[in-house]
Parts: sequence; structure tokens; C-alpha cells
Amino acid sequence: MTEEKRYKEISEIIGGVNFIGNLDSPMDFISIACEGVASYALNNFKEEFDLSLSQVASILSSSEPTLYRRIKSNQKLPKNDAIKLFEVTDLFLYGERIFGSKEDFFKWMELPNTALGGMKPMELIEVPEGVSKVFDLLGRIEYGVYS
Repeated sequence: MTEEKRYKEISEIIGGVNFIGNLDSPMDFISIACEGVASYALNNFKEEFDLSLSQVASILSSSEPTLYRRIKSNQKLPKNDAIKLFEVTDLFLYGERIFGSKEDFFKWMELPNTALGGMKPMELIEVPEGVSKVFDLLGRIEYGVYS
């Protein structure tokens, strides 16, 4: 997949109407987040990946009631939440490509993994730097150097 298609797909999932700017690189995650991302983008993310609001809250290290209030009033997401939303969307799309299906990828995300110190990838993405660790592991799987 080309970089252009990759970022277009992320933009479509988050919902281009929910933010201002073009998404052409990972650095755009930051600049767009600084401009503001409407909380309604959480609904798009949640629906695309068949997640509950509780799961989204865990990923963003937030609470379900807080996210519900933000979505209901369509507030802007805090900058760090918006960046993480872009990063996790990118990760999930990458994982789906590696595993060939959303179902297989999310099954893998819920299994303890020795390469991640026994943690489940879904648990690890909730902590700082967790997304990059899971992304790195997926890259190793893609290229057959999984340890």
C-alpha cells in the first residue's frame, strides 16, 4: 500500500470532516491534533473497528463517561488523545493488512505475547510508547523476523 493510500484511509476512518488539514505523514497527526479534532471522530473509529466505548476509553486512558460527554457535545479532543487516535488507527489498519482480516488481528491483539513481555498487545497500546512497540512487532511479523 502506498503512503498516500495509507493516510487517505486513516483520514476516511477518522472522518475528514472532524479535523482541519491534510493527512500526508505521521507528522500531520501532531499538526492536525493541535488544530483540533472533533470528538465525533471517536464514533467513526469505534464503528470501523467494532469497539465498545469502554475499549476506546481504555485505549485513550480516559473514562467512558468522559468520552460520552465529549461525543455528545462534539467537543474537540485533547491533543494527546487526537494524536493517539491517529496512531492507533494506523496501527489497526497495519495489523489488519499483516493478518489478512480484522478478526484475526483482533484475536492476536488479545493474546499474551512473549515478545511483549507476556502482555497482550491490546493492553500495551494503552500505555505510553505501547503503540510503537506493537507496531514494531507487527513489522517483525511482516518480515518473518518475529522473535
